[in-house]
Amino acid sequence: MDRPFRFAAVVREAESARAWADKARRLEGSGFDVLLVPDHLIGHRFAPVAAMTAAACATSRLRVGTLVFANDFRHPAVLAKEAATVDLLSEGRLELGLGTGWMAADYTSAGLALQPPGVRVDRLAEAITVLKGLWADGPFTFHGEHYRITGLEQWPKPARRPHPRLLLGGGGPRMLRLAAREADVINLGMRVRADGTGPDGLDGGLEAFLAKVDVVRRAAAGRYDRIELGTSIQQLGVRRPDEPWSAADSSRQDETPQVLLGTRQDIADKLRYWRDTHDLSYFVLHHERDLEAFTPVAEELAGR
Repeated sequence: MDRPFRFAAVVREAESARAWADKARRLEGSGFDVLLVPDHLIGHRFAPVAAMTAAACATSRLRVGTLVFANDFRHPAVLAKEAATVDLLSEGRLELGLGTGWMAADYTSAGLALQPPGVRVDRLAEAITVLKGLWADGPFTFHGEHYRITGLEQWPKPARRPHPRLLLGGGGPRMLRLAAREADVINLGMRVRADGTGPDGLDGGLEAFLAKVDVVRRAAAGRYDRIELGTSIQQLGVRRPDEPWSAADSSRQDETPQVLLGTRQDIADKLRYWRDTHDLSYFVLHHERDLEAFTPVAEELAGR
């Protein structure tokens, strides 16, 4: 695949509307393509829909999205209408990230049941069917195990047709196979424990990372060339302790593109290697603390 680089940054909060708009405009002017917001019920993070809309209104080119909406927090009929509205108001710049929901603390604090991973992946697969059905023209009906939709047609429709770009993130094989069938962008992560307490201690390292790429390649078959494959950069330049609020675990990822240590030239060379050798072209900066160091790299490689 000959894919141009695309760079995104996760931005979690700001002290005011003006400060949030300034962050979005700085990203737009610094080689970044996408501003992504997370979706958790706990911690210092903005709510995604309002944050995306505000960032879109403050910019003209920057795409806005989520890494990622937790499917368990919203019925897909609600999310379909919210997402279509954001896509319309942003003139087609929505990058809709979806996941099952997984962090135990979110569920426990809100009194939600955290069901087994297989149930959550099956429910997400149905939710994607509902989303795409409601974004299409005409009434939509769907009777699944988890959702039942009867003759529902929603407005507005998304500006981007047939639907906004879908980003799916995951590390387990079932989630990666679903992403290979449905996503426009896939963010390769570490598999998480079934109880939602963090990354699976058995996952990690170069071999496991390359195996995830292979799962996607095999499952995507004829649509592989249409998928943007990527991952989140968790360590940049000089290794620092993982932030206590973050679920990221970079301790075993030194040989993967999630850890990019060295000089600016070292980092650029590593990104080119992963793009040219393993097809990864969509890189997400996990920490705002790394923006200053990464911006020159993004400016050098953006769109190339």
